[in-house]
Amino acid sequence: MRRLLLTAAATTAATLTLAACGTTEDAADDDDKGGAGKGAAQPITLTDYTGKKVTLEDGPAAKVVATEWNVVESLISLGVDPVGVADVKGYNTWDSAVPLTNEPEEIGTRGEPSIETVGSLNPDLVIATNDLPESAIKQLSKRTTVLTLRSADASDPLGQMTENLDLIAEATGTTEQAEKLKKDFDAKLTEGKKALEDAGLGGDKIAFADGYVVSNQVSIRPFTAGSQLGAVNERLGLENAWDVEGDKDYGLGSTDVEGLTKLPDGTHFAYIGNDEDEASTPFTKELKDNSVWKALPFVKAGQVYRLDDGIWMFGGTESMSQYVDGLVGALTA
Repeated sequence: MRRLLLTAAATTAATLTLAACGTTEDAADDDDKGGAGKGAAQPITLTDYTGKKVTLEDGPAAKVVATEWNVVESLISLGVDPVGVADVKGYNTWDSAVPLTNEPEEIGTRGEPSIETVGSLNPDLVIATNDLPESAIKQLSKRTTVLTLRSADASDPLGQMTENLDLIAEATGTTEQAEKLKKDFDAKLTEGKKALEDAGLGGDKIAFADGYVVSNQVSIRPFTAGSQLGAVNERLGLENAWDVEGDKDYGLGSTDVEGLTKLPDGTHFAYIGNDEDEASTPFTKELKDNSVWKALPFVKAGQVYRLDDGIWMFGGTESMSQYVDGLVGALTA
């Protein structure tokens, strides 16, 4: 499971222009198509994050395969049950905000889907992200239509999240539901910010991180302001306490327990673990009796919060709303 999380946060693509991402082109008129009957499905042409034109000749995709969990979450949130999903068990473990409502075909891992299995499903569309190796995307493209999204962008994390949602909605004919999801998410942020302000916590410092144990060593991964959760925290009126540099996609940094001593006084420290992955909960296990950890001001002040398992830290609007509820509830308890 640790490998899955590290895969989700890998920086895999070179910097590419996003100017064309998420755009659509009007389908040709019936007359231009040689007299297609009124009411016939119209082709949809989309532009993915690389600038590639992707055309769905039969209109909105109904049979969709997803190679990443954030795509799976968006599809289900939009009312589209994916026919194929990478690492179904992992999704069920790490993303509780939007449970699977069907039994999709297991297509392999997120980093290495089975081309044969995907092809056997005869999907209308495969939605991948740039976390998938380019070689795998090329192989999939030989079997079916592939729409590639940029998984994350630290320069505008929430903008990238909603841009991906919009593009998935265009591809599946669910734009009205996408608008509702975005509206509800904005309302959740407003509600959460007010709750924190009412509790006298507006402007407080927050440091969110996850951690892992590798060869008996604790590794801590700060979520900087360029991460989705970092952006959510700022929208809630909180100040990101991390001063480490994050990667250009996910806004994730790297430190150890000694690095936590650099966090300013008054910091609230929050994290998400998972009991099904013992290596992901060092804050309550390996660090429990660590002298450096126990001496940290936020630990001594009781300002350490473990949020509920199953909040996917790289998910869509529903996971981010679940995070808002968890964080605000913990800080105001």
